[in-house]
Amino acid sequence: MMRKLLHIGTNENLLDLLSLVLRVSIAAFMLTHGLGKFNLLFSGNEIQFPDPFGMGATFSLILAVFAEVVCSILIGLGLLTRLASIPLIITMLVASFMIHGTDPFAKKEFALLYLLVYLVVFVIGSRKYSLDALLQKNI
Repeated sequence: MMRKLLHIGTNENLLDLLSLVLRVSIAAFMLTHGLGKFNLLFSGNEIQFPDPFGMGATFSLILAVFAEVVCSILIGLGLLTRLASIPLIITMLVASFMIHGTDPFAKKEFALLYLLVYLVVFVIGSRKYSLDALLQKNI
């Protein structure tokens, strides 16, 4: 039984499919956070957003929107996947350790789980079912 499980784990097609599911799922989940920030950015209202680096609330919000919306879409499409995961990794590090640094673990857990997934995406890349692979094939 264990031997069969290990064999399945080395199946490249399965890994390619799981990568696709992971990328599209995490992109959709993060977009639920990013689109709210996107709407806030363009609402015309005064922007009140955490500013952990002293760059201004508006600029901090722009960086968060770029990561959570633009980079999430790129990851979902599998386009520039590793590069797109870097702003999300940074955003989740900031959320976990600066914004929620003094909060209980339960408050940091979501950002840490996202961070873990983005680290996996960074390491494995987009694999076969992606625009990255399609573009690489045509070069």
